[in-house]
Amino acid sequence: MYVKWKLNKTYIFIYDGSKNNSTVETNFTSAKISVSDLLKGDASLKMERQQAVLGNYTCEVTELSREGKTVIELKYRMDSIPDQGSDCSYHTTPTPAGDEKEKGGCKLASWFSPNEKILIVIFPILAILLFWGKFGILTLKYKSTRTNKRIILLLVAGLVLTVIVVVGAILLIPGENPVKSASGLGLIVISIGTLILLQYNVFMTAFGMTSFTIAILITQVLGYVLALVGLCLCIMACEPVHGPLLISGLGIIALAELLGLVYMKFVE
Repeated sequence: MYVKWKLNKTYIFIYDGSKNNSTVETNFTSAKISVSDLLKGDASLKMERQQAVLGNYTCEVTELSREGKTVIELKYRMDSIPDQGSDCSYHTTPTPAGDEKEKGGCKLASWFSPNEKILIVIFPILAILLFWGKFGILTLKYKSTRTNKRIILLLVAGLVLTVIVVVGAILLIPGENPVKSASGLGLIVISIGTLILLQYNVFMTAFGMTSFTIAILITQVLGYVLALVGLCLCIMACEPVHGPLLISGLGIIALAELLGLVYMKFVE
C-alpha cells in the first residue's frame, strides 16, 4: 500500500506500506499518519498548526490494483481554531481511480478574502459619508428652530454609528483573531441598519415623505435584509459561501444613501 499527500502539486508526505517507511518534505516535518487507522481505511494526515499551509491537499492511496484520490481544501474557520500546538487532521476515504471528492477538513483561515473584507468595510463607510453629506445639506438648507432638536439627535446618532463601524472595521480587517473578526463583522452589519432610521428622519426633517423617498427607504430596507440574510447564512454554513449576498446588501444600502443625497441636493 502507498499513501501520498501533496499540497497543490508538491508531495509533502509519502508512506510506503511494504517497507513501513515514511518520507516527509522538509517544511512539513510534523506530518504523520496512523498506520492502525490506515488499515481501517482512514488515511488521515496530521501535522502541527504552524506547518498547516492553506491550499488544496490531495491524498492518493494505492492498494494492489486499486487507486483512490481525495481532494481537501484547508482554510480557516471563524468559530473553530485549534489551540497552539494541536494537530490538524484530514479525514479521507479512498475512492475508485479517477473519482475525486472534496470535503471539509481542519479549517483554519479567515472567512473572507482580503478583497471581500475591503468591500465589507468600504460600503458601510461610504454610506456613512453620504449620510454626513445629507446632514450637511440639512443643516445649511433646511435649518430652522423647529428642526434644531432633530438635527442634534441626528448628529449624536450619526457619531455613534460612525464610531461603531470604525471599531468594527478595525476588528475585521487584520483577521488574525477569529473572535475579533467575527465581532467586527457583526458590529458593521447589524449597526449599519441604523442608517435606515437616520435617512427617514433626515427626509422627515427636511421636506417630509414623497413617493421617491419612500422608494429609497424600501430599497435600503431590502439591502439591509440581504446583508442580514447573507451574514446568517455564512454563520450557519461556517463558510463564506454567501459572502457575495452580504456584500451586495451593503452595496445597496450605500446606493440608497447616494440616491437620498442626490435627491436632497438637486431635487428638493
